[in-house]
Amino acid sequence: MRNHKFTEGEYYHIYNRGTEKRDIILDQYDLHRFMKSLIEFNRIEPIGSLYELSFQELGSRSTKLKKNKLVSIIAYCINTNHFHLILTPLVEKGIEKFMQRMAGYTRYFNEKNKRTGVLFQGKFKSKHVGYNNYLNHLSAYVNMNNLDKLGSRSTKLSRSSLEEYIDVNFGGGICDTSIVLDQFKSKKDYLKFAKESWADTLERKKYLEI
Repeated sequence: MRNHKFTEGEYYHIYNRGTEKRDIILDQYDLHRFMKSLIEFNRIEPIGSLYELSFQELGSRSTKLKKNKLVSIIAYCINTNHFHLILTPLVEKGIEKFMQRMAGYTRYFNEKNKRTGVLFQGKFKSKHVGYNNYLNHLSAYVNMNNLDKLGSRSTKLSRSSLEEYIDVNFGGGICDTSIVLDQFKSKKDYLKFAKESWADTLERKKYLEI
């Protein structure tokens, strides 16, 4: 049982990994499918399959998605064997409904790879983000989570929302970055903060492994 409820206007770190630490992303199409799921499953209206949705006009669908979301996605990272999300529910049980729909990725993965059974390690894990400083550092942790110690992507089969946070020419995306970025003078300032926060995280991990 969780020791917290999901409350509208509050922020939560949602994460999970593949069962028995198995990979959940095997190729670029899997990565694209997971990211597409983050967009298409995030709406109040009943949904069909992603295949059916692909035949709808993108413009009209995008307008609906912006107005009728279940959750606001603050940051995300998709790695080969696990994922991280920072979410805030916009409607009652928004996170629960969104994550239930994300289970459609398991059905896709199993059909594609001719397997059965669970893909993830039990129900998704969650932590309440109780204060603002925690949210800022968590955004850095999630955005930088697929980078190696030199700051490069550890694998091509991973993606995070970092680009949405630091690219001044980025026109729009999956995340609502304003809750974090509005606290910094510029995207450049946020990147500096994120790098320092990530370096501290790696140092703590290194210390714990000694």
